[in-house]
Amino acid sequence: MPETSSSDPELLNRLKAACKDTLKCMQCGVCSGSCPSGRHTALNIRRLVRKAARTTDVLKDEQLWMCTTCYNCQERCPRDIDIVDVVLTLRSMAVHEGIMLAEHTKVSELLLEYGHAVPIDEERRKQRVELGLEEMPLTVHKYPDDLKEVRSLLISCGFDSLLDNKGKRNAEKETI
Repeated sequence: MPETSSSDPELLNRLKAACKDTLKCMQCGVCSGSCPSGRHTALNIRRLVRKAARTTDVLKDEQLWMCTTCYNCQERCPRDIDIVDVVLTLRSMAVHEGIMLAEHTKVSELLLEYGHAVPIDEERRKQRVELGLEEMPLTVHKYPDDLKEVRSLLISCGFDSLLDNKGKRNAEKETI
């Protein structure tokens, strides 16, 4: 039975345009066999590619976020499909639709708040010194005045609105 698409025809058309290259896929499985993430997670890149040009449901698929973008699949694809580019495009579309895993949302929030995805706490400072490193890395942790610039850059490219969009989408889902 063919997969069904969501009721948003505009989104489905954008998805098909972004993933038209995936229609060349002959489902040989080389991508899945080459995928290191697939050995340790539920990621089946072959199925994800097949789903990509058929249904907007792919944007809600957790497998989309399991790809580490190592390019093994793309380098080995006998049809030269830009698989990783498709995955990154799908992720971008998902985020613009307010669909993002909680873990990615948290990292994005940390980036906006601290200018760094992993804030340096007291324990990390001690570990850095024990390893012979400077207590603070050469990031906004060491130069807090630069955090304003990082935030300004993130806001100027609309990064903050993507998180707002996610919050709005979650609120809409909760009211339904």
